[in-house]
Amino acid sequence: MEQDAQMTDFGSESTTDDVLDGVDLTGRTVLITGASAGLGVETSRALAAHGAAIVTGVRDPAKATANLAQAGLDPATVDIRPLDLASLDSVRAFTDGVLADHQHLDVLIANAGVMACPEGRTADGFETQFGTNHLGHFVLVNRLAPILGDGGRVVVLSSAGHRFGDVDLDDPSFERTPYEPWVAYGRSKTANVLFAVELDRRLQGRRIRATALHPGAILTELSRHMTEETMQTLIAARGERTMTFKSVPAGAATTVWAAAVAGAGDIGGRYCEDCAVSPVIDDAVVMPGDMGYAVDPDHAAALWARSEELVAERFGP
Repeated sequence: MEQDAQMTDFGSESTTDDVLDGVDLTGRTVLITGASAGLGVETSRALAAHGAAIVTGVRDPAKATANLAQAGLDPATVDIRPLDLASLDSVRAFTDGVLADHQHLDVLIANAGVMACPEGRTADGFETQFGTNHLGHFVLVNRLAPILGDGGRVVVLSSAGHRFGDVDLDDPSFERTPYEPWVAYGRSKTANVLFAVELDRRLQGRRIRATALHPGAILTELSRHMTEETMQTLIAARGERTMTFKSVPAGAATTVWAAAVAGAGDIGGRYCEDCAVSPVIDDAVVMPGDMGYAVDPDHAAALWARSEELVAERFGP
């Protein structure tokens, strides 16, 4: 899966087409969640344009079909399946179907998610953002990991928003903590990074590497709950006066870079942004970088154990 590329070849303005120029993915199968809009559609388009077969789980298959077609991808060539990450029954039904119909995956991209939404609960009673962004993907990835091939990749979309909060293993669903949308988002995005860290440790023996990444600030449907007030809160928390947004092709570039171009040993267990591995930082307003608590291996192992407890399912080493 690994291609020959220098870690410094690309940057914040690189697009998916820049990153995948000359890359042949013929014969590779990529599963991506949320390929019905925004980054998911562009990631699917770019990978398919270079020969990859795409499997996707989406809440609205009809919407995915229309948007993939509009992007120039023949929906008939994409395995589009219903998936609601806010329901573990749906996640398990989706993975059962994939396992029945597919014997092999090369890349698994945990792309779907929600951001800064009003307080709510998933079908299983978890806080919406933690339950959807982390626990849904935690179960999905682990149930599909057995069919990831030697040299495969798991790419987990996190966010610079992980700076807004560390995971709270004692109160993951804000049952005792006052709910704040950005703190909840931050916790879920920190969980995404920690999941990749522990998953990478567990899968290295099979030459499968996992990484998490920040795609950048992009105006997509993910920001559907954004108001002027929440936008200003976000900008202030980042230590900025204004925010610069990437195009969708530039936003998806780090995903395809991590999935198909970057060196496996360089990105395994790490956090990436702008098509590069980010430094570990301890100041939430320093950009780029990932907070130390998000890549702490002991913290990652503790989250894994707590997640298994919450979803009532244990996964192999």
